[in-house]
Amino acid sequence: MPDLFRPTDAAARAQASSLIDSATYAALAVTDPDNGRPSISRIALATDQRGMPLSLISSLAPHTAALEANPACALLIGEPGDKGDPLTHPRLTLHATARIIARETLDHAELLARYLSLRPKAALYADFVDFRFVLFAPEDALLNGGFGKAFRLTAADLDHRG
Repeated sequence: MPDLFRPTDAAARAQASSLIDSATYAALAVTDPDNGRPSISRIALATDQRGMPLSLISSLAPHTAALEANPACALLIGEPGDKGDPLTHPRLTLHATARIIARETLDHAELLARYLSLRPKAALYADFVDFRFVLFAPEDALLNGGFGKAFRLTAADLDHRG
């Protein structure tokens, strides 16, 4: 069977970066620690200073317990357009390792300032004691840039500001 993935190029890297930068939410896939089955949640999304995905999550959410038990996860980033077949619009499946940031750290304070600059409405709940930041360190990704435009990306391809 022929390789269906195109060679990764600057345009693919730029498209993946644009999808991450413009995303306001993502679907987060985790493994449920109680039964080992996959589980998916919608989460708010922003980026840290390097352009890496970031979210503010509650310790009350089941996906938080799942990430604490097993930080391996995946994010589906990209929104279907208003017209046409949703499957023709670009999307990125990002395989990552989650790192939950403790509230009492300098990292948390820096991420809070960045997150609120990008998502000011989060100020309503960002200081609740059950909310913490989670950074998603990409390991690789699959970019579907539209019909017939599939690419495999490495962590280095995604570290565009490194």
